[in-house]
Amino acid sequence: MAPYFIRNLIPRREARSDNRRPLLEVLRTITWIQWAQFVSGWLAWSCDAIDFFSVSLSVTRLQQQFHKAEASTITQAITLTLLFRSVGAVIFGVLSDRFGRKWPLVINLLLCAVFELGAGFTTSFRAFLALRSLFGIAMGGVWGLASATALENLPVEARGLGSGVLQQGYAFGYLIAAVMNLRLVPHSRHTWRTLFWASAAISAFAAFIRALVPESEVFLRAKALEREKGSTTGKKTRRFIQQANAMLKKHWLLCIYAVLLMTGFNFFSHGSQDLYPTYLQTTKGFDSYHSTVATIIGNCGAIAGGSIAGFVSQYIGRRLTIIIFVVLAGAFIPLWILPNTFGGLSAGAFWLQFGVQGAWGVIPIQLAEMSPPGFRATFPGVTYQLGNMISSASAQIEATGGDHLKTTIIKNGKKTIVPDYARVQGILIGTVAAYIIFLTIIGPENHGANFERHSPAFSENANVSDRPAHDLRGIDDEKLSETRSEEMKEKA
Repeated sequence: MAPYFIRNLIPRREARSDNRRPLLEVLRTITWIQWAQFVSGWLAWSCDAIDFFSVSLSVTRLQQQFHKAEASTITQAITLTLLFRSVGAVIFGVLSDRFGRKWPLVINLLLCAVFELGAGFTTSFRAFLALRSLFGIAMGGVWGLASATALENLPVEARGLGSGVLQQGYAFGYLIAAVMNLRLVPHSRHTWRTLFWASAAISAFAAFIRALVPESEVFLRAKALEREKGSTTGKKTRRFIQQANAMLKKHWLLCIYAVLLMTGFNFFSHGSQDLYPTYLQTTKGFDSYHSTVATIIGNCGAIAGGSIAGFVSQYIGRRLTIIIFVVLAGAFIPLWILPNTFGGLSAGAFWLQFGVQGAWGVIPIQLAEMSPPGFRATFPGVTYQLGNMISSASAQIEATGGDHLKTTIIKNGKKTIVPDYARVQGILIGTVAAYIIFLTIIGPENHGANFERHSPAFSENANVSDRPAHDLRGIDDEKLSETRSEEMKEKA
């Protein structure tokens, strides 16, 4: 018989009881407001990627603009953005769990637009780094708020698929940024600045859309109940602080585990994306056009992988799905770095990102289900961004390593010594893949948790002692049917 930690990767029967309804039937029960809330969260996360990858796609142009000889100098901007994201995750996560999902996210997106716009007007490298740092603070709040907005309003059975589609909003945003870099930037006299300005406009549009969509139903019910009880703003804030302190005391080990897991995942993602266009142009000798097209192909693989993995995780569990897709990504590392032809490298990009972002597609729902009750914006957002902070030097590590490890290519008919970014990325991604598999095996899984039934942290009914696990475990089929009937009546 297999060891317990292997057998435990398969969700228990009780935790899968909600999956008896066909997915299409579940999707038909989703209201237009729920769809709008999901789309607004997905759009916010897509804008996050467009804004972030505007630097990755412009490294060589930024080198020329600011007269920097090495790519590692420009990637400082990426590192600083990732470092400061944890600050924004704390600020906006707390605001969201205390005051609601809507307006904190609107403000968050508007700040992203302002700082992205400002970066497009800078003329000095110091000012550029300062604005990218401030942008990191604003950007840090988006993921936690977007995932909470999108997932907590969906039926339990649709959250696996929703998680995959939501997370690949990031790949979609990267794809849009790549298309703009391919079609818009070369035809503009402002070159890289055009990409930043267009990104800022899209973020402002996403803020406008979120402002039109109603607040999360969980918060509307909780606020109405608190008004009936006569709770004041001061009382609710004090209660929220008390619950936050109690949560940290009770779930500190879970918080550490989530940060370690997100550190691995962020190395996995940023290590395979941030320096990729530079890697193709420098180590493989491709021009900007072909490196951008390969990036687009890779992101198509990411979108497909994330959506499929999210759907599959609803049936075989979150952790097992993560492990399968991480192994798949590791298997395609050779195809990602060894070929020298456009076709081979594009195929490697597609399948590697299929695995990397497939595993990532499970993360929003995995973190939401393991999150302590009442902190579904703060816990996922902060642990995710702390992992980002720890892994913030991934592009810097690859750029510096490539500057020390050299390889020879034929460029313009001559042998040319260039940085060997391929070998550095292959070693980094392979090591991180093994690390993620180990942490995923030993970690928790609360597959199918009905976390929307827990009260927000500011409510009198809030209780961090509630386990953030599947709260229908042990309930018989008759009671499950009654529960569903009541939910359908409420929706009707």
